[in-house]
Amino acid sequence: MEARLTVSENATQFLLVEEASKGDEHQVWIASWKRGEAAALPAGVTLVKKLVWEQAEQILDVAFPLAGMLVLSPSSITFYARNGSQWDAQRTVPLSPTKPWPADMRGRLRLKGAGFQALLPGMQCAGTTEPSLSAECHASEEAWVLESGSRGLLLADFTATRNYFGGRVTTQSGQPKTVPPFYSAASAGSQGRTWWLLATIDSKTQIFDGSLDPAGTSNAQWGSDIAGTDAHCGAGTQVLATRPGDHGQADAIQAFSMVDRTPQPLTEAVDFPGPVLALWTSGGSAVTVVVRDLRTGKYLAYVVTVVCGN
Repeated sequence: MEARLTVSENATQFLLVEEASKGDEHQVWIASWKRGEAAALPAGVTLVKKLVWEQAEQILDVAFPLAGMLVLSPSSITFYARNGSQWDAQRTVPLSPTKPWPADMRGRLRLKGAGFQALLPGMQCAGTTEPSLSAECHASEEAWVLESGSRGLLLADFTATRNYFGGRVTTQSGQPKTVPPFYSAASAGSQGRTWWLLATIDSKTQIFDGSLDPAGTSNAQWGSDIAGTDAHCGAGTQVLATRPGDHGQADAIQAFSMVDRTPQPLTEAVDFPGPVLALWTSGGSAVTVVVRDLRTGKYLAYVVTVVCGN
């Protein structure tokens, strides 16, 4: 007996045709079913992106103290003051690492009022922007502080020679844990519970409870950069995630809500002119996004905000 299956589709349904032949006998079976409808996104919830800075040197992170803007690059920390619609450089602190930076470098700025902390591979800096920019840097293997909105805090050991976190973490309550190595982490609240999501280096998104105990693996098709916010749109709080791909492609970011440990799309995706190289929580309902423009080769820093609407 010979058999052949054919599947076809149109805008409203799928069609399955099975043909079976044996000698002179020939039979045909036909089955059809409606296409599933895509889940509707909540009305009025959007992502708003704003370009805040661009430069030829790689941008690791940007932050906004009350007096202006800080830009962290592999070679320096620079403070800019607002001059109308422009930013004027006021002072620069050069960075002098004791070892060469890794090829795929990452860095993070954390604000503490007028003070700030710069987290870099094998180095940390503490500084202030008032009365003018100053900073003291030293070699350090101390854990990085990862924030996910105001409700989530995690200490994680960064692997200085690579571009990811090695898996030794400390929860907000001070409990040490060991998790799979990961690129980024985000916390999300849902139904009175808190979940941690880790974008692990095996291209999966692992789910953990508030105590960093394993709670499953998400089937979300996300990239390696995720971040949480304090926005409350729809069910629970939000996680922003890049899409899967490599650093040679244009990227996009989309917001999701966690519903019963399952990410549900909350907004349409927002496109960028190149790969996302950094995605950090920047406070409130906003995140900082660093992109390398594939057309110009420049590095672009955006602030992306979750707007819940009415």
